[in-house]
Amino acid sequence: QVQLLESGGGLVQAGDSLRLSCAASGRTFSSHTMGWFRQAPGKEREFVAAINWSGGSTKLSDSVKGRFTISRDNGKNTVYLQMNSLKPEDTAVYYCAESWRIEVNPTTREYDYNYWGQGTQVTVSS
Repeated sequence: QVQLLESGGGLVQAGDSLRLSCAASGRTFSSHTMGWFRQAPGKEREFVAAINWSGGSTKLSDSVKGRFTISRDNGKNTVYLQMNSLKPEDTAVYYCAESWRIEVNPTTREYDYNYWGQGTQVTVSS
């Protein structure tokens, strides 16, 4: 069983930065693709970022490219989401997820992720 625990969310102003962390436990973290998704009120959950097992390949949604960065530290079993130049439309609950897939190009498909954290709230005021 895999446990994922997100942290780092909060209330910030537009233009500020936040770094989310996701600590994993329960099995070999370093073998799997990790992703971040978010869900805004009244909207479906959407893909934000993903990183392959080595950290050598990442994917970002078009809405966050140039502002967000995903990274991982396999020694600490932790994946990060650095969020810069935050906008009010980034307000959402952010979820960390682990994929069952082990491949060079990280998947962006929600159904490829089988373990999920409980989420952390990010609120960006204008």
